[in-house]
Amino acid sequence: MKAQNQIKRTLSEPVPIEYIKQLLQREEIANRTDLARRTCQQFEFYDVSGKIQISGCLKALRELETAGHFELPTLKQKLGKKTPRRLTAPVPLPADVPTHVTAIDKLELVLVRTDDEMRLWNELMIEEHPLKDGPLVGRQIRYLIGSAHGWLGGFGFAAPALQLSDRDQWIGWTREQRQTHLHYLVGMSRFLIRPTVSCKNLASKVLSMSVARLPDDFEQKYGYRPLLIESFVDISHYSGACYRAANWLEIGTTKGRGRQDRYTRSSLSRKAIYITVLEKQFRDRLGLSPDAGLGALELSQGLESAQWAENEFGGAAVGDKRLSNRLVKVAAAKAENPTRAFSGVAKGDWAATKAYYRMIDQPEDSAFTLENILAPHRKRTARRMMGQKTVLCIQDGSELNYTNLDKCRGLGDLKANQTGAKMRGLNLHSTLAIAPNGLPLGVLKSQCIAPEVRPADDNRKPSAIPIEEKKTFVWIEHHRDLVELSRKMPQTQLINVCDREADFFELFDEQRKASGVELLVRAQHNRKIKEEPFKLFAAVRQSPVQSRVRVSIPRLSARSKKSKQKARAARVGRQADLAVRTLQIQLPPPEYYADKKPVNLFIVHALEENPPPDTQAVEWFLLTTVNITSAGDAERCLRWYTLRWRIEDWHRVLKSGCRIDELAHETAERLRRAIGINLVIAWRIMLMTLLGREVPTLPADMLFSEIECRTLRAYAEKKD
Repeated sequence: MKAQNQIKRTLSEPVPIEYIKQLLQREEIANRTDLARRTCQQFEFYDVSGKIQISGCLKALRELETAGHFELPTLKQKLGKKTPRRLTAPVPLPADVPTHVTAIDKLELVLVRTDDEMRLWNELMIEEHPLKDGPLVGRQIRYLIGSAHGWLGGFGFAAPALQLSDRDQWIGWTREQRQTHLHYLVGMSRFLIRPTVSCKNLASKVLSMSVARLPDDFEQKYGYRPLLIESFVDISHYSGACYRAANWLEIGTTKGRGRQDRYTRSSLSRKAIYITVLEKQFRDRLGLSPDAGLGALELSQGLESAQWAENEFGGAAVGDKRLSNRLVKVAAAKAENPTRAFSGVAKGDWAATKAYYRMIDQPEDSAFTLENILAPHRKRTARRMMGQKTVLCIQDGSELNYTNLDKCRGLGDLKANQTGAKMRGLNLHSTLAIAPNGLPLGVLKSQCIAPEVRPADDNRKPSAIPIEEKKTFVWIEHHRDLVELSRKMPQTQLINVCDREADFFELFDEQRKASGVELLVRAQHNRKIKEEPFKLFAAVRQSPVQSRVRVSIPRLSARSKKSKQKARAARVGRQADLAVRTLQIQLPPPEYYADKKPVNLFIVHALEENPPPDTQAVEWFLLTTVNITSAGDAERCLRWYTLRWRIEDWHRVLKSGCRIDELAHETAERLRRAIGINLVIAWRIMLMTLLGREVPTLPADMLFSEIECRTLRAYAEKKD
């Protein structure tokens, strides 16, 4: 890849400075431009198209003069402020513009080439864009947005920001790499839809058109193709919805400095940074590691046994770098013996054991929290999600019983068991990301909540209690988290999959407030409807069969009744043939939400018409915001829902494989810290198991250490 010339850096060396001094001592140097031309020829300052870089060299020479290295020839005349070329009259307003972009006649992007087109572009920007016409810097491309109705706006592309913390972190390049390859990044400096134009989806449409058009026009003019485009959105005035609709990525915010902020005053408003990727393998083209930055990851990338803990826990903002390093070491060691307490994991290493408990026993108000422990893993999970077209974000809860910890402070009251005995513990509520093939991508969010008993003097009816005070609010919190996350991955469809506990109106009402994440919820309530037969379940049962599908029903092991645990009958895993029906409905609001409108949903009904003898038939009612237009859409929703059991499997790994129910600490906050470490370990155990089934050719050393591979090989040879 062609590297960008580092003109100032090169000329700042002693040898070039001495060369320039010798040139200046000669009388044949006519002016500064002549000096810059000779310097460019001497040090081969040419751009990728072979053009001499006189402007860049002149700028570097002026900066070196200011630094006191030499004195340049005097300017013959002081350059005045350039006046942009303009029209003699305002640009006529477009006429009869349709209200939707699909109805616009002859929508096109016109590349600005001629003097008349430049005058037109300048006039539009000066009169109608908040930032006026410029100046644009560096390599520039301009477009006018034309149509049969008149000129609708324009674009201006130029050099990108010299440095942006969030952008540079997302790309993953060093300072030197940025300076070398920054020219492969193009900045969208101007984007104008004329204020008088009101046309739905026009902005996102022309954004997509510009992204498709720019690489070819840029290459034709400058001799190479850019890899990325960046743009900024003033979030105090605009939402950035058109960028997200055009599949741009929101990757962070600016610091409000601007290109001319030499004294770090940060006087400008902060703006959201959006990026669109023109070349999928741009990191490889830039000479970066595929794991660099914050882009999409392959599922198995970075899971090697020697480095997985550093990837999933490293850099956690837990208040102290030493604590962060200790966290990585503890997670790596615990993963090798997940069923044992850390004292057993340490194998008699008293210093390691003491360091573990000192880490867990940080003050209650310290930064060593469950959220901060999970933060690096969440970032990696999000990157794995970016590599998928669809991701199932499965929410569910599980009770963690710590009744035996009599002296543990901060626990809550769990539901009474079958004998009526009171139990104390925590409610674990999590969102687990799953790929459509069933492989777990990671834990997005997890909370260990200490349930609070409703005060005896609280006589409010359930309908009078705000949703924020109800235990079901946790489902809405996690949905909001997914909506926020979805903005960073517009090319990935997120499906929030929930069990029957999430079947309440407020969650569906929340979903329609902010699109971006679809809901798929198993229905619990047979609601009243206005049409015959006046009941939701009966109505969908009467609908015609759309298709028949075979799904896998997972095995469920039997569980005997214990003093603190309900009994559960065994279920044999089997293939079930289901008849599929669908119905579009309006979900009515509860009586205490009379001011709210019904929510438009689809219900998918799946019924096993001929179950095996002595087996309860499978019957599911699934409420979804996914648009069901065909039998294939309904079948897809069913198959997504069958993967909801993955979170049950993960809970089983947590409790049986990592034994988080057996943790013993003096406070609930310390329990949460230990649980947080085990959440990620359980995810990795589950992934290792499933990867072995899905990808049997995966190299063993991807997930196991050298000694583990030797042990397994010896065991296999012994069995043979």
